[in-house]
Amino acid sequence: MKRRIWILYLIAVTAVAIVVVTAYSQENVKSVQDSAFKTKMRPGAVFLHDEHNEKAEIDDCGTCHHVYKDGVKVEDETSEDMECSECHKIIGDPVPLVAKYHLRCKGCHEEKKAGPVMCSECHVR
Repeated sequence: MKRRIWILYLIAVTAVAIVVVTAYSQENVKSVQDSAFKTKMRPGAVFLHDEHNEKAEIDDCGTCHHVYKDGVKVEDETSEDMECSECHKIIGDPVPLVAKYHLRCKGCHEEKKAGPVMCSECHVR
């Protein structure tokens, strides 16, 4: 009887661990958020990570989660577990953080001639 309870306990703990890990994974991202933005002019951009990457046929995480060293992109290295603001500062950077987001996202959409480019298309109230 104790063995059966122990097995059920392990199954329950494993299930909870799986739910917690997937809840905080990149794949479940639903909007672009960065803790550096204390005061927001608009809501975070709606962004369904997996759906976006599937439609855009993006397989390389470094496409968006890039790493640069001495002004050169480091191949095969990503910044997936970091917020953009950890490298790109709001103040003191030649191009402010909000502009970096817009250049990355909107710039790609314009280049590919696909995806939203107007404010309200991403920042849905």
